[in-house]
This record gives sequence, C-alpha cells and structure tokens, in this order.
Amino acid sequence: MDELDANVSSKEGFGSVEKVVLLTFLSAVILMAILGNLLVMVAVCRDRQLRKIKTNYFIVSLAFADLLVSVLVMPFGAIELVQDIWIYGEMFCLVRTSLDVLLTTASIFHLCCISLDRYYAICCQPLVYRNKMTPLRIALMLGGCWVIPTFISFLPIMQGWNNIGIIDLERISKPRLGQDLHVIEKRKFNQNSNSTYCIFMVNKPYAITCSVVAFYIPFLLMVLAYYRIYVTAKEHAHQIQMLQRAGAPSEGRPQPADQHSTHRMRTETKAAKTLCIIMGCFCLCWAPFFVTNIVDPFIDYTVPGQVWTAFLWLGYINSGLNPFLYAFLNKSFRRAFLIILCCDDERYRRPSILGQAVPCSTTTINGSTHVLRYTVLHSGHHQELEKLPIHNDPESLESCF
Repeated sequence: MDELDANVSSKEGFGSVEKVVLLTFLSAVILMAILGNLLVMVAVCRDRQLRKIKTNYFIVSLAFADLLVSVLVMPFGAIELVQDIWIYGEMFCLVRTSLDVLLTTASIFHLCCISLDRYYAICCQPLVYRNKMTPLRIALMLGGCWVIPTFISFLPIMQGWNNIGIIDLERISKPRLGQDLHVIEKRKFNQNSNSTYCIFMVNKPYAITCSVVAFYIPFLLMVLAYYRIYVTAKEHAHQIQMLQRAGAPSEGRPQPADQHSTHRMRTETKAAKTLCIIMGCFCLCWAPFFVTNIVDPFIDYTVPGQVWTAFLWLGYINSGLNPFLYAFLNKSFRRAFLIILCCDDERYRRPSILGQAVPCSTTTINGSTHVLRYTVLHSGHHQELEKLPIHNDPESLESCF
C-alpha cells in the first residue's frame, strides 16, 4: 500500500528526494538575492564616493526592487512549487501576481534609465549631461520606474482585465472541453492531486501590451543607447591613437593629456561593458518568459506549465545576479563589499585615508574634468593613488578639499 501511494505521489508531483533538491536550490536562489541586494544597498549608503555617482541611485533602486522580488514573490512561488498546491487563497494570488509584474517591470525600467544615464554621460558634453540629469529629473525617472508599472500590474490584474475573452474564446475554439471546463479552470485545478494553483493567464491584448511596455520598448532603448556608447568609445579610441602616433616621434613618452585621455576612455569603456553585461544577463533571463507570454495566447494556451515555471524562475534568478556582477566587474563596489564583509578592515579602504591628503590637481580634456589624487606617505614621498575622470560630475570635486 505504501509503495502504491509512493508511485501515485511521484506521478502527481515531486518525490521526496526531488523535493529536497528543489527546496535547497530555490532556498539558495532566494538567499543569494536577499543578501546580495542588501549588500549593494548598504555599500552605496556607507561609501561616500559611491553616493556621488548619479548612476548608483538607479542601482540602489534596482537592488531594492530585486530585494522585494526575493522577499514578497519568490518564497510563495517556491512553496507552491515544492508543495504542489497554492494554499493562500485567490485574493492573495492576485496580489502576488500583481507584485510579480510590478517589480520585474520596475527592474527593467531601472536598467533602461541606467543606460540612458550612461549615454548622456559618455556620448554628450558635460553641460548637456548636467542639464539632462538634474536631481529633479533623476527623482522623476526613479518615480516613473515605480509608478508606470502599476498601470500594467495592479490595475488590470485586480480588475480581471487580463482574463477578458479567454473563457469565450476557449469554448468556441475547443468545444470538446465542455461548457463547464475552460482553460483557466483546467490549469488552476489538478483533478489527479485535487490541488489548486495560482495561475496567471492573459488574453491577447494584455499579453501584447504588457510585454511591449515591460520588456520590448525598454530593451530597444537600451540597445540603441549602448550602441551609441560603443560607437563613441571607438571614435575616442581612434582619436587617442592618432594623438599618440602624432606625439611619438617628437617625444619618448606620451603627453600627460594623452595619458589622461587614455585613462578616461578605459574607465568609460569598462563602465559601459559592466552595464552591458548586466543588461545582457537580464535579457537572457527574461526574454524566454516574455516571448512565451506573447506566443501562448496565439497558440490556444498550449505551452506546458513546466515550461512556464522554468522560464519564470529563470527570470527570478536574475534578481540575485546583479550584486555579483557588481562585485566582479566594478572595482569601487568590490572595495565597498570587502570593507563591509571584513568588518571595516583597514586593508580594503582607499589608501588616501592612511596618509595625509594633499590638494588634488585637476585638468580638463575634451570637456571632461580629471582629478589626480596623491597622498603623503610616512617616508615623505608622494605616491599617486588614482586618476579619476570626473566627467559630468562636478560635485565629485568636493572630495579634493
């Protein structure tokens, strides 16, 4: 009898070993997302230099959205997946689904804003950037990242607009299912296990509108922005190469201006590559879901539930990836993470705090301000610490005085 029950259980859901493995994996994903995004937020709050970079305000807001996904959305989805039943009622199912759409849409909106910020910073003159990215405009952009998604999440989902027409279309196109059993009920209720699920189904108008607003339009803007950044980086690199060739015969080493320009180009290109990798990971994680979201209504909702679950959790995994991308690809974030994790160990702090700082020297190259910082060591010698291109961010000069 026990063997028969085990066979029935294995057919209806996951076995005991599979549940343990699945629960371990999902718990690791959730824990990684929570700790990682908390680390990003704490790092920016504690590090004065990180707070001076305007892009990091979007990064903190993005980390907050991912943190909410890992706290308010992922745990309930994991419980439903492991227990093979939704136990929290229909109303909370609607709330959780609305939060899911809201927070994931907010994430990609933040990435879109980050790409636009980098476009204005790298491809435009400093005056243009300062006029475009004012504190008020940054606040409005951040507010839009959170407010606009509500119009495709809570408003239509709580009103049931996403389900309009699905029942009638199902009865017309597939009358063999019967008048009392349509596709929504078929997916929501499992007759074999007598279980109910939290199912989110969308009609064709909502699928197209939601996917275009939440994914395809921001994705297109990001591609255009990073393409312009790539073209600008190549142009700058070519100009620097020509300047170095022109100055090589007359002097044995490059002029300081050439060195500063080269450093600026390397810094900007590395920052653009970092953000491109972050955006690429987001698209790889969420593109399968949004493609399926549009296709499913047009093929009579025949996409298997297992495929939906796999694509959905692939998107959730992205919420835990960004902090690790920052740690491995961004030196400033990596230093801030080490300071936090190592309990303010002096070894990981900026060397400038170990000695007496002397005034910074600044230079302007192609409309960008560059800062040279030095420190006085105990032996009395000066050692150069960093050359920072403070392009388009005059507030950063405050740290020199």
